[in-house]
Amino acid sequence: MTNKKRLAVDMDEVIADSIARFQEWYGRDFQLELSRESLRGRPAADAVAPEHQAALREYPNAEGFFRDLPIIADSQEVLFELSKKYELFIATAAMEFPNSFVDKYNWLQQHFPFIHWRNFVFCGDKSILNADFLIDDNAYNFDGFHGEGLLFDAPHNAHETRYRRVHSWREVGEILL
Repeated sequence: MTNKKRLAVDMDEVIADSIARFQEWYGRDFQLELSRESLRGRPAADAVAPEHQAALREYPNAEGFFRDLPIIADSQEVLFELSKKYELFIATAAMEFPNSFVDKYNWLQQHFPFIHWRNFVFCGDKSILNADFLIDDNAYNFDGFHGEGLLFDAPHNAHETRYRRVHSWREVGEILL
């Protein structure tokens, strides 16, 4: 048992850029651009024409959606440093998208090899987490969480004001290191 504080970190829009995949697939399927600005304050499906919304809602259920997402800037370096000071867990609500399990596991193994597989938490309700800090882009994941929530800035959470917001992994490092 360690005396280190525990840090839980979400995946999508925190260390893995899933917006990039929405943009890529939307461009592929509809030959239209999905800008980050158009997502401000709303989910991707709400930022497109009504006749395209069902397709966007289905993207995360598609095999391969999570396979090779781009890495959020500086997350690898800062999490590596944090792993020396904290007991580090990746906590992703993968239950919502069952096809994501293998892709997310393999992605973590490839990009964050310093985090042991036993510290991957695939869950639904993050209130079960026993951690001192949770870094997440969805404020509802802080409901029932007993530690401190740090809201990772993302277009869809632009209007959320209840939690301490962090805008980059460098800022996370400044706070937690």
